[in-house]
Amino acid sequence: MESSLKKIMLVEDDPDIQLITRLSLEVGGGYEVRVCGSGAQAVQCARAYAPDLILLDVMMPGMDGIATMDALRELPGIAAIPVVFFTANAQRQVQQDLLLRGALGVIVKPIEPQALVEQIRMLWQRSASPASP
Repeated sequence: MESSLKKIMLVEDDPDIQLITRLSLEVGGGYEVRVCGSGAQAVQCARAYAPDLILLDVMMPGMDGIATMDALRELPGIAAIPVVFFTANAQRQVQQDLLLRGALGVIVKPIEPQALVEQIRMLWQRSASPASP
């Protein structure tokens, strides 16, 4: 693995999900987590925080997850940071569409805290591994 995952930026508008997810990632995964309550806030703080990975809710008021990812991709130094979408929509076609837009992965919520940490680790390892044939 090229580099270790240390800093995650969580972009989520629901305060309850923010709390549960942050605690899961900090306590269960040992990650440093910065919570942003909106897409606009994520765009404002991304460069200063310099996360290793962005966990991004799809459905948010104002700037949704897709628009947020597009805006983040325009920022120097942020464009290459892997994005994992976090969504309550379990439809396979929706997940495929998000992957085709360039997401590293899609995690469906609700999810158990340990399962969330395991999925994040698995996706990170996949992103750091050379592409397999």
